[in-house]
Amino acid sequence: MYDKTTRAIRVSVRPTFLEDQSSPDENYYVWAYRVRIENQGEETVQLRDRYWRITDGFGRVQEVRGPGVVGEQPVLKPGERFEYTSGTPLATPSGIMLGTYRMETDAGESFEVEIPAFSLDSPHHPVQIN
Repeated sequence: MYDKTTRAIRVSVRPTFLEDQSSPDENYYVWAYRVRIENQGEETVQLRDRYWRITDGFGRVQEVRGPGVVGEQPVLKPGERFEYTSGTPLATPSGIMLGTYRMETDAGESFEVEIPAFSLDSPHHPVQIN
């Protein structure tokens, strides 16, 4: 589990390699990632936009931007949380993802919440720690 807290918004991510959807012989690897967003602060916030930076094992970068997550722009009151699952394919057996969510308070103030960098590692490639 990977965790990061920004301005009392905690983001936790748990990636999982999807063997049944991957085809290593065709250089196609798929991961699901479960995200939990928890409002540990005292103000209500709404998730407006997302930004992902996905880097494969060769250093190729894909950037994804858009409104909300999985078709939703959840509102989180103090103490509430929102969870969702999404996924990403890569052409390499490893990679890394990180990003941000743009949140907005009831007062209309926008701020960015960091999504922790997390590793995408398949069992088809030895993990190397640099």
